[in-house]
Amino acid sequence: MNEQTMEDILNALYDMVQDARSMPLSADKCVLERDKILDMLDEVMSKLPGELKQSRAIVDSRNDLISQARREAERIVREAQENAAKLITQESIYQQTKAKCQEMAMQTQQRMAQLRKASNEYMDDALRRTEEAIQNSLSEVRDTRVKFKALAEAQEKRTSITVDDDQD
Repeated sequence: MNEQTMEDILNALYDMVQDARSMPLSADKCVLERDKILDMLDEVMSKLPGELKQSRAIVDSRNDLISQARREAERIVREAQENAAKLITQESIYQQTKAKCQEMAMQTQQRMAQLRKASNEYMDDALRRTEEAIQNSLSEVRDTRVKFKALAEAQEKRTSITVDDDQD
């Protein structure tokens, strides 16, 4: 019987009770061999603490494993949440930087347009003043030329009159 497992012993006890003869005038009561039953119960009692310890050890091990898995899962979730928060922060910083860059680019384009307009206006004004100065100079040159021509003609007349007077 030492080779039998606890389950085998309990099954044998169950079979013995089921196969036992009923007592006369009582269907619920039966006659069993006391020594045989007591030996089987002693064997169950001797094996019970070992198997109970083994069962408890298995249950404790399972509970430890579940606790460890739970802690690991919580750690993973916590790390994932921290990483998500970092990514959100990085994304937020990226979006802010991108918006700032776009704003700076727009301001730069506006400033370039203003500078282009101002330089065009300055250039147009400088060219207009240059044109006016050239026109004034041209007018002065024309006037001087006319005066020079008139003076030259007047000197020619004087010279021709003087020559004519000298010949007479």
